[in-house]
Amino acid sequence: MKLVPQFTAFLKDTVNLNQTRINLLEGNVDAIKSFIRQSTWEPRIRGFAEQGSWAHDTIIRPVDGDEFDADLLVMVDPVAGWTAKDYVTELGKVFANSATYGEKTKVWDYCVTITYQGERKVDVAPCVVSRLVPDQIEVCDRTADKFERSEPIAYTQWLRERNTLSGGNSFRKVTRLLKYLRDIKTTFTCPSVLLTTLLGMQIHWYDKDSDAFADVPTTLRKVMQRLDDWLQARPTKPRVENPKLNSEDFAAAWTDTQYSNFRNFINKYRGWIDDAYAAEGKTDSIAAWRKIFGTAFAKGETVEASRGLSEGMSLAKSLLVSTAAHLNELVDAVRDFGVSILPTSFYHIPHMRQPTWPRAATVTNNVQVFATWQANKDAMQNQPVRSGDILPGRGGLWFDVAVNGGQPVPEGFSVQWRITNTGAVALALNNGRGEFYIPQRGNRRWEQLQYRGVHLAEAFIIRNSDNMLVGQSPPFNVVIE
Repeated sequence: MKLVPQFTAFLKDTVNLNQTRINLLEGNVDAIKSFIRQSTWEPRIRGFAEQGSWAHDTIIRPVDGDEFDADLLVMVDPVAGWTAKDYVTELGKVFANSATYGEKTKVWDYCVTITYQGERKVDVAPCVVSRLVPDQIEVCDRTADKFERSEPIAYTQWLRERNTLSGGNSFRKVTRLLKYLRDIKTTFTCPSVLLTTLLGMQIHWYDKDSDAFADVPTTLRKVMQRLDDWLQARPTKPRVENPKLNSEDFAAAWTDTQYSNFRNFINKYRGWIDDAYAAEGKTDSIAAWRKIFGTAFAKGETVEASRGLSEGMSLAKSLLVSTAAHLNELVDAVRDFGVSILPTSFYHIPHMRQPTWPRAATVTNNVQVFATWQANKDAMQNQPVRSGDILPGRGGLWFDVAVNGGQPVPEGFSVQWRITNTGAVALALNNGRGEFYIPQRGNRRWEQLQYRGVHLAEAFIIRNSDNMLVGQSPPFNVVIE
């Protein structure tokens, strides 16, 4: 069944970013615009433009309380004598030297990020207009000190056109649903701009006013069918060009493994969506949709046999044993249902070494672990990895840590890493590794990927003055095939 009312409620209550947060974000952006206009930053400002999921109206509520972000472009005239890095560096200085934004500021390659209490952040990116060609827009790569052509406004217009071809704004709503699916399942990796483009490519001019795009569940089914067909026709990673700038390949940073994994899971979820849509009884249909989107779907209604997530939880428990030498099939279950199926007991493994530092009166969990995959620890190329991503048994991860939603660990504090192996093979070979280790480069820790299983990495923050434990991150799940 389509269950259109249930999808409407699910989007409103669970998926969409609530209006209060949007109002706060818009207030922050207005203040940033005013600050830049009144600052000593040298470029003449032509105007501002929204970009990313905020501008595309595909922004979603963060899963598990994570922060959400918005992209703000500052369109400026070129400054004589400035190179690309100057636009970002000098803008960063203006914010960093401000009493209002100083502690909230971090400078990246293309933008300056303002973070608000770990809940939301605004990426402010300078765009130089008409530097070489009239009306041509270029973003600024600070690290490489080079200008790169961009078409952010035209791309946003292209997405809006896709939406007008679908009834009831269903393209935007389906994009939000699939971003939510990506974030709750963590079974595939796909940057938002790439995912949104792939979905937009499945809607054509002749779809206007067609029955296949009449409502959200029907649009979801049709878009997933077309996307799966498109992917299955391409066994190897294709180019996914910006429809308004052919030289830009949104899939360039995707690894072959990530593409293959994405292709496989879109095929799997396409089948699940077809089954849910075709289910005849309301109870069976809700259970089938919950298999895809979790128990928050139609959460006000009782279903006797809620398959999907509960099914995955039961399977996970059956595969776990008290020694954490779990069966290899646990990896397959996590692939299908995501790390949310793992019970709380999974994170309290007997061979996991307990902290020996005295605990401060308040131990914060506002500690974030980040990871990047590399072929080896000194490789130049890397790929960001999220907790729960499915990884190959080769190469390794550099783990890094931040606090308060992305801020560096302050001076006077040190980091210890607890690395815990699970799975029968790992435990047989290394006797249940669950030890603490010091960082190797700054606060970063390198770990090779070897043994099939679901492994854990955690960061602990120690105050040097009294050797007290003041912070501990949630576990970062490392899933190795």
